[in-house]
Amino acid sequence: MPRMKIIQVLVAVSLAVPTALAAPAAAQSPTAPAGCDPTQTEPVYRGKVPSPKQVLGFELGERQATAAESDRYLETVAAKSERVISGTLARTAQGRPLKYAIAGRPELMSKAGLAKVRAEAALLRDPRTPDALAKRITERGVPILWVSGNVHGNEPSGTDAALKVLRDLGDRSDCAATSILDNALVIVLPTQNPDGREANTRQNAYGFDMNRDWFARTQPETDGKLAMLNEYPPALYIDAHEMGGTSYFFPPNADPIYHETPEQAIGWINDLYGAAMAAEFTRQGIDYFNRDVYDLFYQGYGDTVPTSAFHAAGMTFEKGGESPYPDRVKEQYLTQWVTLSAATRNRHQILSQWRQMTVDAYAQGKAGKLEPNQIYNPPNQVDRPVPDRPVRNYFLRDDDPAKRDEVRTVVRRLQRMGVDVKKLVRPLQVPDFKTYGHPEAKTTLPSGTYWISMAQGQKHWIQAMLNEDSYTPFPYFYDVTAWSLPLLGNVSGGSSGAVLKPQAAPVGTLPAPRPGHDGTAPKIGILQLSATSSATRQSAGWLRHRLDRDWKLPFTLLTPADVAAGKLKGVEVLLTPDGPSKPAYDALGDTGRAALQQWTRDGGRYVGWQGGTELAALLGLTTATLTEPTSDIPGTLFRVKVDKTSPLADDVGATAWNFTSYDPVMKASSGVVVSYPKTDSPDWFVSGFEEGASELGGTAAVVDQPVGAGRSVLFAAEPNFRAFTDGTATLLYNAILGPDPAGAQAPQAGATAKAAEQAAALPSYESPIRVSVKAADAVRASSVLRSVGAQWAERRSGGVVHYVIDNPRGLPTDHHPFAGRLPSLIKKAGIVPVAVTLP
Repeated sequence: MPRMKIIQVLVAVSLAVPTALAAPAAAQSPTAPAGCDPTQTEPVYRGKVPSPKQVLGFELGERQATAAESDRYLETVAAKSERVISGTLARTAQGRPLKYAIAGRPELMSKAGLAKVRAEAALLRDPRTPDALAKRITERGVPILWVSGNVHGNEPSGTDAALKVLRDLGDRSDCAATSILDNALVIVLPTQNPDGREANTRQNAYGFDMNRDWFARTQPETDGKLAMLNEYPPALYIDAHEMGGTSYFFPPNADPIYHETPEQAIGWINDLYGAAMAAEFTRQGIDYFNRDVYDLFYQGYGDTVPTSAFHAAGMTFEKGGESPYPDRVKEQYLTQWVTLSAATRNRHQILSQWRQMTVDAYAQGKAGKLEPNQIYNPPNQVDRPVPDRPVRNYFLRDDDPAKRDEVRTVVRRLQRMGVDVKKLVRPLQVPDFKTYGHPEAKTTLPSGTYWISMAQGQKHWIQAMLNEDSYTPFPYFYDVTAWSLPLLGNVSGGSSGAVLKPQAAPVGTLPAPRPGHDGTAPKIGILQLSATSSATRQSAGWLRHRLDRDWKLPFTLLTPADVAAGKLKGVEVLLTPDGPSKPAYDALGDTGRAALQQWTRDGGRYVGWQGGTELAALLGLTTATLTEPTSDIPGTLFRVKVDKTSPLADDVGATAWNFTSYDPVMKASSGVVVSYPKTDSPDWFVSGFEEGASELGGTAAVVDQPVGAGRSVLFAAEPNFRAFTDGTATLLYNAILGPDPAGAQAPQAGATAKAAEQAAALPSYESPIRVSVKAADAVRASSVLRSVGAQWAERRSGGVVHYVIDNPRGLPTDHHPFAGRLPSLIKKAGIVPVAVTLP
């Protein structure tokens, strides 16, 4: 259906809804009843909804509810209250449901009532909706407010608090509860990761940190959640977490903040919700902090994506997990209830500004204006300004049949987030086309090219997903610094700032690529280097997901002990993901090491990356040498050259984009199939943050070498990062299924011994903390590290001192005893860091 026709239908739906569904008198006011305090009003329960103790045998907060108990109580509330309905938005890899509840005044719980809320939200999000209609909706409509918890399975208290909120909305009759019900539609998603909750693991069953999966939607839990968010777009999204210690964090956030973050949303986060929570915590004498640790930058979080894609106030709440469980649940409930109350007290303002953000985004996109980088916490300073080049259009070429699936994956991801995509029906001459990683040039784009205009309400999200660079504003990294969908997919495209009027046709929502593989599958083994390493759990999990879900390639999981026990027999391709190489080398023992070496020489294909590559070097399966990097590369995309004569290059092309994050520098005199360009080459291009990356110029990214009758294919970096680096995943696919290279040369005598010696000299770190400062700041930096009890390795290069603090338990920043405090301590010491990278 054409877009304009959809608007007309939505207008008709909004106008045709019976007046019985219009907001009651209480909802006409942007404030709650006078004298109704959200936390000091005595709760009054109607008794229609049984208490948690009556249903579960305990009160919420006495102990952690299981995923099944959470589901049972949610369904009970929905069954007993006319204000609540329930549903399932997805099922996990292990088959558990993701249950949600929708709460509001009873007349909105009907099919017609919910349709009206959805229709009005869609109208407010469309910049072409007539102003008079938009004004009427902002005066009478309700915002959609989301409360979610437990995206990290071992951070449970947000779930129990969300269930308490749901019970209160379902049964209380006092003004504090009814003011929320009268002025909002509330969606409660108690647990976003039931598999992780049951296993008490941060990640889900495939080893994914799902608070990093939001834009890629690789996991069913994330995909189902975002499908529902598009149906019920939020003006508020609460994401309840836990961290180390006993304090509580809520926004304002730390720098950096992504440049395409609407200012109105930041105003809500900082001045409306942050201020309301600070006032209540101060009144009750509860310890809290903000403007520290947690940023709003990487576009894959449960706060950044709701903010950039939906113009919501996306907020991470973190409660210290060392507090008693009742306190954790109490404080999580308090932030959720206070925030919902603040939203409903300001209903009209929120709806008006929510609408205005869409209008502003459209105007910015039409003018080709990108929002600038800003600092929100002085005295920090902008490290990299956003270029002032106008960007009005993005294009994705579709004239390479080998890349069709990858291009369509990018287009589909955009479409499923409400982005309009069209296709050129005639060739288009573009005067200033900037191909990714190249200067502007006059170009004629062929018919069939996808065109994405920035003149849309989703302008912020388009830029976030199709950018050439994230323009990191401040050298502090809680996560990666590059995530451009075309670069991750290694597809051809670019941007233009020209005012263009192409002949183009709308594109219907594209189907997902069909999973599967070509040809006969070899017998695959996955060698897991460790049973406890977080790096192994994630890297092997991402691989298992890719093999299971995308390529449909069966495999056998192996440990070093299995190799020593002779279980390599029958395996044709051994995949060795990241993990600690030296402990794995030791765990193999003499028997396992000899078995793996002999298996490869007898014709086995060893494919490894990161720790798996280091293990290959230790075993003498390569002549490539590995050295510790001296640069700061916290998660960045580099253009690399691909040898087109290699079987790994099939469907890849002459270049790819390699995701790199403090990986070993690899050099080899033979078998180099993917390499970094020389830094003075026009092919050298970096998307994301780097400092000192010139050391990679001319080095190897992937080597493919014969080992007797067998072969080792080794990646310096992770080719399947979070299962969304589709471009380099194609290299991995070819390494598994492709033929052996023709005419490969045997390694020179003694070369493997040198590689093993250098690999043995590599330090072994687990999820390290990295701090780099100018040499003049080294004394102060060392003092800061000593003050928190850190032990570190130190190296110097080019006037920069690099400190690497091992993290042997693999703790993430929010659960580490001091990692989160380092940025503020460094600032207080008067140090302007080169880079601070947290695990």
